This record gives sequence, C-alpha cells and structure tokens, in this order.
Amino acid sequence: MARSLKKGPFIDHHLQKKVETAGSSKKPIKTWSRRSTVLPEMIGFTIAIHNG
Repeated sequence: MARSLKKGPFIDHHLQKKVETAGSSKKPIKTWSRRSTVLPEMIGFTIAIHNG
C-alpha cells in the first residue's frame, strides 16, 4: 500500500509497543495488523501475522 512521504509510514500503536517491549527476546510477536509498515526497528524480530 503506497503512502505519501509527508504522512510517513503507518504502524499500529499496539504493534509498536510489542516491538519495543520485546527487547532481545526470540519469541515471535503475534499480531493481526496487516496494514503496518515494516520499520528498521523491526529488523531481526519474527512477527507472526494472522491471515484468516
């Protein structure tokens, strides 16, 4: 999904909080948010996205 540069990337608040609190945990982060953009802070995490 394309997004205007002036708006910036979109990420759900609950997903952002989960990534911040995960730290160096190897446990997958579960989410239903398919509309969120992958940010550099998410690199290295396993994110399980519900698709049904």
